[in-house]
Amino acid sequence: MPAHAPESAPVSAPGSAPESDPLARERAHLTASRAALRAMREDVEALDIRDVTANWVNAIVLQAQIDDRIKALADLAHTPLFFGRLNYLRAPGAELAEGAEGEQFYIGRRHVHDSGGDPMVIDWRAPVSQPFYRASKTDPQDVALRRRFGYTAGELTAYEDEHLSDPTEAAAVSKLLQQEIERPRVGPMRDIVATIQPEQDEIVRSGLSGSVCVQGGPGTGKTAVGLHRVAYLLYAHRDRLARTGTLVIGPNRSFLHYIEQVLPALGELEVKQATVDDLVARDGLEVRGTDAAETAVVKGDARMAQVLSRALRSHVTPPTEALMVVRGSRRWRVPSYELAEMVEELQNRDIRYGAARDALPQRIAHAVLVRMEQAGEAPDDRVQDAVARNAAVKAAVKEIWPPVEPAKLVLRLLSDPEFLALHAEGVLTADEQKLLLSPKPFRSVKSAKWSAADLVLIDEAADLVERTPSLGHVVLDEAQDLSPMQYRAVGRRCTTGSATVLGDLAQGTTPWATRSWDEALAHLGKPQAVLEELTAGFRVPREVIAYASRLLPAISPGLAPVSSVRETPGSLVVTRTDDLTGSVVEACRASLSHEGSIGLIAADARIPVLADALRAADLPHLSPGEETTAESRLTLVPASLAKGLEYDYVVLDEPAAIVDGEPDERTGLRRLYVCLTRAVSGLSVLHAAALPPALS
Repeated sequence: MPAHAPESAPVSAPGSAPESDPLARERAHLTASRAALRAMREDVEALDIRDVTANWVNAIVLQAQIDDRIKALADLAHTPLFFGRLNYLRAPGAELAEGAEGEQFYIGRRHVHDSGGDPMVIDWRAPVSQPFYRASKTDPQDVALRRRFGYTAGELTAYEDEHLSDPTEAAAVSKLLQQEIERPRVGPMRDIVATIQPEQDEIVRSGLSGSVCVQGGPGTGKTAVGLHRVAYLLYAHRDRLARTGTLVIGPNRSFLHYIEQVLPALGELEVKQATVDDLVARDGLEVRGTDAAETAVVKGDARMAQVLSRALRSHVTPPTEALMVVRGSRRWRVPSYELAEMVEELQNRDIRYGAARDALPQRIAHAVLVRMEQAGEAPDDRVQDAVARNAAVKAAVKEIWPPVEPAKLVLRLLSDPEFLALHAEGVLTADEQKLLLSPKPFRSVKSAKWSAADLVLIDEAADLVERTPSLGHVVLDEAQDLSPMQYRAVGRRCTTGSATVLGDLAQGTTPWATRSWDEALAHLGKPQAVLEELTAGFRVPREVIAYASRLLPAISPGLAPVSSVRETPGSLVVTRTDDLTGSVVEACRASLSHEGSIGLIAADARIPVLADALRAADLPHLSPGEETTAESRLTLVPASLAKGLEYDYVVLDEPAAIVDGEPDERTGLRRLYVCLTRAVSGLSVLHAAALPPALS
């Protein structure tokens, strides 16, 4: 695989590059492509909505669409417009890729065409681009040559060729691909569109109709795969997803801030992001309380859904008296047994509490209309609607099927022992019921100190009353930390859509962490989802992942360790010290001599001490969620917020303290596993106490 990097080659103007200078020709094409993209954007900017519509509402909508299109056509100066090229074979009569016979295509982040409409850059998601990721020596897919490009600060500086149809050229590891993977990172997470691997591409391009669960260890790119799958689905099913919506769910705000630029860099601006807490948030209800671990486990148990359903349905009271409806001078009587039959029929149907309550007055009105017709009258639909709104009918419905406020229902379950015992009988044990009950009952919904788990219960109750709207596609990242009830909350948002579930069972750091993906997918409502496993690591060096994998037998027996493709001698240093804080500060200073971002990760309890030490040493630092820059590259990261984040170099403070900061040893070791696997180029572990036995 020959690589070429003539840094001194002159940049030629479009059309003037000498035939003997391939790099100059490629630079010329880059210059011409940027000019074409600029022209595309200027064409959109020149649109005058007054020429299209005089309706002010339509004008606002159209202007918003134009503004989004202009943003999508932005030329990011330090982001390569194209990163590869495919030359298809010229083979007369051969069965080649559709529309690609003998042609040459530049593969990039978005489509670019010239003034005549001919493509200059092909979107990486287009079918003709797929062989760039999947073609190989054993399966060239009709590709004669695959060319990768190297960039420095947005300038094309090198290229590398693979002649896939040449049997005499041996397969080799791409140096440019390796350099792109290892390129120092400052700022938010980057897209991996230039480095997607064949097994990742299969997941990215899987269809919209099916759900996918990706089990992937640290550095396997599962988060990037999930985000690129969203971008691909929006390309392939844009109209449908524009109607139904897409959502990316992450574990916390720091994580969402870290990934938020990936999709816009690919031209996708409309994908919303949220945490599970955001999903279940309700106006007027503030999370002001916390649960003990054992209480949170019970509140997150899927059995709570059955308890809530029982409690809600208990509000329905079978009628004991007949209903009299007065219309003008006539009276119409509906006997109690007939009302009871209506109620029983609605209860037996699989519909929401609120929908059944709305249907009951229409059932009663229909019974009255039957009597009117039997008496010789000829009522129509307007009469039925009027009867359904009759005061006597409304009063009867309120008594039989009263409205229920979800928050009040949950509050009663958590504060009324008799009410809880009645509806949890045979579902929860007596000890579990005691854990649920608030030690100090609250007087009202407003004064209650709701916990995060309580709002998930309220969300479940709200869905039992009225169906939650469904989105077209949901990406759920770091899913291994969700409780069964949280899975149900996410599943409600994609009942008619599909999901991409991303996680690593070994990184579960909550007392209710997922034990198996089959169980998790059942709670999500996607039991037929396809389970994919990514075991090839591209981010974390082999030495670092091997060290962290010592913990796997203790935290997730039977789970295959990640096999890193990157061997980086010297990437792991483990040091015992008597001056822990001072040594950590010096390790941070040494790490800052390297390019890229630095993460100092420590147990949450150690953060204040380390923050003071960094300030005293005149080492400014950021908090998770704050964007690193070339001038400010050191982030102080509590262990509880490290999940999903990556840094070029990581300094890890006192592993034993990280383990001790969790409610049990297994959760602590899982937290440590997460923290050990955040480094892309180097990891320095410093400790004063003995290392956890599972690690040493």
